[in-house]
Amino acid sequence: MELLHSGKVRDVYADGDDILLVASDRVSIYDVVLPTAIPDKGKILTQLSLWWFEQLADVVPNHIISATDVPAEWAGRAVRCERLEMVMVECIARGYLAGSGLKEYEKDGAVSGVALPPGLIEGSKLPEPVFTPTTKVAPGEGHDEFMTYAEVEASVGADVAAELKRITLEVYRRGSEIAARNGIIIADTKIELGFAGGVLKLGDELLTPDSSRFWAADEWQPGGTQRYLDKQYLRDWSANSDWDRTAPGPEIPDEVVEATRNRYIEVYERLTGDRWR
Repeated sequence: MELLHSGKVRDVYADGDDILLVASDRVSIYDVVLPTAIPDKGKILTQLSLWWFEQLADVVPNHIISATDVPAEWAGRAVRCERLEMVMVECIARGYLAGSGLKEYEKDGAVSGVALPPGLIEGSKLPEPVFTPTTKVAPGEGHDEFMTYAEVEASVGADVAAELKRITLEVYRRGSEIAARNGIIIADTKIELGFAGGVLKLGDELLTPDSSRFWAADEWQPGGTQRYLDKQYLRDWSANSDWDRTAPGPEIPDEVVEATRNRYIEVYERLTGDRWR
């Protein structure tokens, strides 16, 4: 096997014609990998993604070849995948106003060029989910920037842009319906898409606490910060420190590591109905 790329969370290996995607316990915020790992995080992300890929298999195909045909030392946190030619657009769907979408809305009343009604506040439910793509920037080369739909069309072509939007919104819609039955709100999510044999397929991870904002439905209250069941908890913790968001990041205290891990486990168990072991 050949190590092709070591990302913020995942390591990518070539194994013949296949790719091995290995999810570590590393955690990153604001594009900086923090020096403290979150135990079991990689396994939780992998197992939850596999669960979602199965739930949404009729919506869009995915890159998974096998979750078991992997080296023993990576069992539970690695998957064997097809090679995809990734689309260089971050595909994001939003059903609620939070995070960078909230900041963009407060600036000019729109997100990715999509005008939203006036008077929305943090945590507001949008009239309907919106497609709010961003650029895909390599690590260390800056931050993703919002793109208008016209810019997506100019980048990948009208036909591909239409499919990106359709798939992203359908993944969000179906995922949100499933999550709602289990008491979870998916405020927004990011998906990765790429081509294999001319077919668009889901890659990377799907509807995880690293790629989505999850809120407990019975605690949702527009007008302030929600109780996040995802990586946003760490962002909020870091905001109360004197860290300037540049590398190296701060060490994470034990109690914050435990609280973060517990949130990942909680959302896994609530969504899947299975106990984390």
